[in-house]
Amino acid sequence: MEVIHYPEDPRPALWRSPVLALGNFDGLHRGHVKIIERIQRGAVERGGTSVVLTFDPHPPRILRPDKAPALLMTKAQKLDALARAGVQGAAVVRFTREMSQWEPEHFVRSVLVEWLRVAEVWVGADFLFGRDRSGNFTLLRALGAQFGFRAEKIDPIRYKDFVVSSTRIRRLVSEGRVDEAGALLGHHYAIDGMVVEGAKRGRELGFPTANLSSANELMPPHGVYATAISIDGLLHPSVTNIGQRPTFGDQLATTVETHVIGQTVDLYGRTVRLAFVQRLRDERKFADLEALQEQISADVRRATRLFDRLSV
Repeated sequence: MEVIHYPEDPRPALWRSPVLALGNFDGLHRGHVKIIERIQRGAVERGGTSVVLTFDPHPPRILRPDKAPALLMTKAQKLDALARAGVQGAAVVRFTREMSQWEPEHFVRSVLVEWLRVAEVWVGADFLFGRDRSGNFTLLRALGAQFGFRAEKIDPIRYKDFVVSSTRIRRLVSEGRVDEAGALLGHHYAIDGMVVEGAKRGRELGFPTANLSSANELMPPHGVYATAISIDGLLHPSVTNIGQRPTFGDQLATTVETHVIGQTVDLYGRTVRLAFVQRLRDERKFADLEALQEQISADVRRATRLFDRLSV
C-alpha cells in the first residue's frame, strides 16, 4: 500500500480514478470494514484504485485538545491494518488549525479534486467536515455533482443491539469490557510496544513477564486480562497485569506485564503486539507472595481454559 501525505506529496501516477473512503478510521471496526469493502468493489468496477483518506493528527487533538479522546490505534497501526485489509493507497491529510477554518467547498476542491482527482467518495452516515463541521453528506453529494465525482454513504452498521462506533468502543475498552469491544471491532483490541527491562519479580514468583512500553494512548483499566501476544507473527496465549503492583508496595507508574503461558522466551528489546481477550479480575493487594503466587496460578488456569475454548 502506497502512503502519501497532504500537502507535500503529489498523487501517484498509478492511482487511476481513485475510489475513496473518507474518515478517521480509528480502530478499523466493522463499520469501517464495510466502507473499505465497498470502495474495493467500486475500484474493480471502475478499473481504479481503492484509497482511504484519513487525518493526522486526529482533528479533536487540534480543535479541542482538552477533550480529545485517547485513540484506539496509533498511526502506524492504522496504516498497517489498512494495508492488511487490501487497500491500495492511503492519503494522510496533515490536519492543522488553519485547515479547520476551511469552508467545506475549499476542502473538497483542494484535497479531493485538485490533489487526488477522485472518481468516487464514500463516507459514513454521520461524517461532517469543513469549518465548524458545517459540511454534511448532502453538501458533499452536491459538490460531487459540481466537480464531477460520485458521493455515496454507508448506513450505520449494527452489531446485535448496538451501532458500531469508535466512540462506543473506546468507552468499552476504558471500562475494561475488552471482550465486548472486540465484538464491535471485529477483532481483539490490541496495543503494540517494545519489551523493556523490568524488576524481574515475575521470574522470582515462577511466572516470568515481559514488560511492555507502548505508544498506544488507550489502555484498559488496572486489572488482570487474558491476552494473546504476537511474537514474530505467531500468537501465544498469555496473561497480562496492568497496574502498580500493590502487593510489593511500589505504587510506581502503571506497568503492563505479560506472562506467556507455557513458555520461557527472552523478549527484551523486541516489538510485540498484545491483544486483549477478556478481563479476568481487578488488580488487588495480597497478604504475602504465596497468596499472590496462588492467585497468578489460578489466573493462568482460567486463561488456559478460555483459550482452549477459543483455540488461540
